[in-house]
Amino acid sequence: MKIPRGLQPLIDDGIVDAMLRQLKSGKEASVFLVDCGGQLRCAKVYKDAEHRGFHKLAAYQEGRKARGSRDARAMSGRGRQGRKLQEAQWKNAEVDALYRLAAAGVRVPQPYGVFDGVLLMEFIRDEHDQPAPRLNEVDLTAGQAREWHAFLVRQIVRMLCCGLIHGDLSAFNVLVDTDGPVIIDLPQAVDAASNNNAFRMFERDVNNMRDSFAREAPELAQTEYAHEIWSLYENGELHPDSVLTGHFEHPTAAADVDAVLAQIDEARREAEARERGRRQAEAE
Repeated sequence: MKIPRGLQPLIDDGIVDAMLRQLKSGKEASVFLVDCGGQLRCAKVYKDAEHRGFHKLAAYQEGRKARGSRDARAMSGRGRQGRKLQEAQWKNAEVDALYRLAAAGVRVPQPYGVFDGVLLMEFIRDEHDQPAPRLNEVDLTAGQAREWHAFLVRQIVRMLCCGLIHGDLSAFNVLVDTDGPVIIDLPQAVDAASNNNAFRMFERDVNNMRDSFAREAPELAQTEYAHEIWSLYENGELHPDSVLTGHFEHPTAAADVDAVLAQIDEARREAEARERGRRQAEAE
């Protein structure tokens, strides 16, 4: 198999000894199994913006900070330098998130650094040393669905306690090794505190997990973890071990304006009728 252009510099520099095979070709990157000093690792080669299918990038990058005012001005424009800086930020976001989350105890692939724009990370494998399957490829019992759903909710909580939201979490972005689920694919990780779309993306992540496991455990479809967790986060009360119930009392909906106006109109008519009755009685 021909060595991809992005991997060649790592082989030339001795960082990667050999490319073994391609594991995945996605809309944002291609992933290859490589040999690094006798250790099997994954090399993620990101695609350039013009070849990448991930849409609405600006919504995910909102809140990410540039290194300085000059970079910020360049990124706000549409010039070549601005696009180059945005590309670098996109590629660095995943490794930054992986290091932060791994340190916080979130089950993500261990990162080994970025070299010439290529991310080297842990190879997640099954009991036969083959690539671990994705969650959507695994047959689950109802009990296993409940257990893994609870585990992934806890992982999402740990991520939010680190200030991060996955942003594209689904059964396609969770691998299952011999110890259970591993969350992958984080280049679009969202800053929870400074992104105006944060809750919408968080709710989608949580509900994607809920809907995936509800196929085997239908009672999970009634849970409201997204609102419950976010409420704790907004109030500064969220911790990795926060007690969760899956229930949430939504604020009472605003009163129907038309109904209120109708009640006011009815009260006015009754008052006018009483006044007419009073005047009639006085006249008699």
